[in-house]
Amino acid sequence: MNRPPVTDWTADFDHLDPTFVADPYPIYEQLRTDCPIAHTDRYHGVWIPTRYEDLAAIAHDHHHFSSRTILVTDRPESPHDLGFPAPPLTAAPPYHTDIRRLLLPVFSPKVVADYEPITRAMANDLIDGFITDGGCDAATDFAQHVPIKVITRMLGIPDSDHAQFRDWIHRLIEESPIAGDATFEAIFEIGGYLAGHVDQHRTSPRDDIITHLLEARMPDGRPLTDEEILGVCILLLLAGIDTTWSAIGSSLLHLATNPDDRRRLRDEPDLINSATEEFLRVFAPVTMAREVIEDTEVGGCPMRKGDRLLLPFPSGNRDPEIFDRPDNVVLDREANRHFAFGVGIHRCLGSNLARMELRVALQTWLERIPEFTLTDPDAVTWSAGQVRGPRTLPFAFTAG
Repeated sequence: MNRPPVTDWTADFDHLDPTFVADPYPIYEQLRTDCPIAHTDRYHGVWIPTRYEDLAAIAHDHHHFSSRTILVTDRPESPHDLGFPAPPLTAAPPYHTDIRRLLLPVFSPKVVADYEPITRAMANDLIDGFITDGGCDAATDFAQHVPIKVITRMLGIPDSDHAQFRDWIHRLIEESPIAGDATFEAIFEIGGYLAGHVDQHRTSPRDDIITHLLEARMPDGRPLTDEEILGVCILLLLAGIDTTWSAIGSSLLHLATNPDDRRRLRDEPDLINSATEEFLRVFAPVTMAREVIEDTEVGGCPMRKGDRLLLPFPSGNRDPEIFDRPDNVVLDREANRHFAFGVGIHRCLGSNLARMELRVALQTWLERIPEFTLTDPDAVTWSAGQVRGPRTLPFAFTAG
């Protein structure tokens, strides 16, 4: 679809405009200063709050704002814009609370800790595949594989199907904003695929998330329906793959183009935890969406029932009212209340897992490949839509 270029970001915002896709941060800075809560008539009308405090207030207010609409696309609004309920993200209390509670054990600190050596082994295996080549595409050869390998292992899905999942994620996250049919086609394919695995798990239980969901019971004692199980599984795939590989890719790109930070993190490995948080803040990949379910007002802007909003958490993470030197990567930043995982009742359930995957991916890369550079800045491409991350990263390196 041909889209007219944006000439006034305060009145005609478009998150798919090529200028925004290439570098959204100057645009967010302009909006925070000139028009903190912008509005566009594109995509059937969307509000865009950009300051930290407004984003926090909206995300915490589930009485006026619903997460049943999580994508902003050219399609007319629908109650479930993915084409299916995806609890707990698209659910409201008390149902949201009940089903989220069922999922907490599978992302507990202990479970995540148990997956750390598995994740490290996966990362090393990936690096083994290209380390003697002296170069690679760090996005397609490394970053995009780590979270797929981890979450599919946790779900109980064969490694042999990883390529198919990369295709589905691409169609769901990147193509759906501009080609709505791609979303429903991919959802139909994923649903059919996962339904087969759910049936297999019924007759052959395993130590994984699908079995956990089959054995789980809601507070009233009922088991989850097949629709609920499939919705949760698809949500975990969507939320746990593209977001994390985008964070890994963006972090590696920063280290490739900022040798002082790269060498400091290599020479001071104890900085890895604060550095991980800082990368998540500066390069937060996710912009969520909400729907107004009761008339309200934010920052003097009247919002009516049915209005939609984009919640650009990456903008809040660079708000100078909250963060000192907000556009700079400060590896040892201490106060870091970032929004990379959202905020409020819909804060990312798998944040502990994502943190671990990013940390382990960076640790393993720096141990194996301490010196690396970006060979062609013009070859770097970025995803368009509500998850931003590099899709091509041509690196050259010397193995450690």
